[in-house]
Amino acid sequence: MNKNHLDDACTTILVGKNASLDGSTMIARNDDTFFAVAPHSFVLNPAVTGKKGRKVKSWLNGFESEVPENGYKWPAVPNVDYKKFGYYDESGINGKNVAMSATESTYGNERALAFDPLIKDGMDEDVIVRMVLPYVDSAKGAVKRTGDLIKKFGSPAGNSLLFSDKDDVWYMEIVTGHHWVAQRIPDDSYAVCANRVSIQQVDFNDKSQFMWSDGIQEFVEKNHLNTDKTGFNFRHIFGTDNLKDRHYNTPRVWFGQKYFNPEIKQDPEDGELPFIMKTEHKISVDDIEYVLGSHYNETPFDPYSPYASDDDKHRYRPIGLNRTQNSHVLQIRNDVPEEYAASCGYVSVSQHLHLTFHSIQI
Repeated sequence: MNKNHLDDACTTILVGKNASLDGSTMIARNDDTFFAVAPHSFVLNPAVTGKKGRKVKSWLNGFESEVPENGYKWPAVPNVDYKKFGYYDESGINGKNVAMSATESTYGNERALAFDPLIKDGMDEDVIVRMVLPYVDSAKGAVKRTGDLIKKFGSPAGNSLLFSDKDDVWYMEIVTGHHWVAQRIPDDSYAVCANRVSIQQVDFNDKSQFMWSDGIQEFVEKNHLNTDKTGFNFRHIFGTDNLKDRHYNTPRVWFGQKYFNPEIKQDPEDGELPFIMKTEHKISVDDIEYVLGSHYNETPFDPYSPYASDDDKHRYRPIGLNRTQNSHVLQIRNDVPEEYAASCGYVSVSQHLHLTFHSIQI
């Protein structure tokens, strides 16, 4: 997340329904910030009907917008002192069993941003959940509403968003003031993301698996942004590949993929680690909890290892930190009646290193 424009980070895990242990879809994220203690509330916002003229206002910039008169109920974990720090609702599952987590801070490169700069008073992550989640009936519909809002208002930061319903999991990356791409996670796959552009080749002929901002192909062609001779690699065109990525971001993806696919040998600093992954191992909530609380466990880079060198212990930024405000797993289950399908698991910062999750049915 970009809270207070500080140098902070989050880690994301997305799991398709055929890759999970119980057939559920799962989206999960660590909400990290600069502070070790940042009080949050847990709020259940009621459904609304026929309430015209309601507005959402940001406390951090000049953004303000009306919202639809009808909306579903939705839970959130906003800042207690929201007038100072912004709302940052972070995550929730609405009354139609659509889950949303926002956001994973994502950084576009300066070359692309030069032609489509960030919009100072655009819709940022402090209000993005309350602008989207109460008004959508599906994960794909949530991507569309978010894209429509970015087209109208622009974005003041690079942000990635997670959406799911009982069938679909989508990951959306907003990289400039107005441009973005979203990809559906295949049912038999998972993904781990960590603060750099993750999506790779985009198939503009497959609208069932990809969504994108209006005019993005023309924008890239006009401004000579595609560094590859063929294809449309979103990561190459809009993303970064720098020293911070290699030590702060990419190793977290490496560890998550190493845990789910221990047979694969990869370099923790490899900027070409794949986005979409498959594993023969069915992924459980416990697996996700382990990864979100991890610190390169049982590798040469584990800061708690009695065998690792001091250089290796401090080489990479761990996934689990004492400044993680909360971790959450949002699960839509397919083996129970619809009214019991939504499950939110949360852990607070004080518990984070041991990751004791509390499950809440919405």
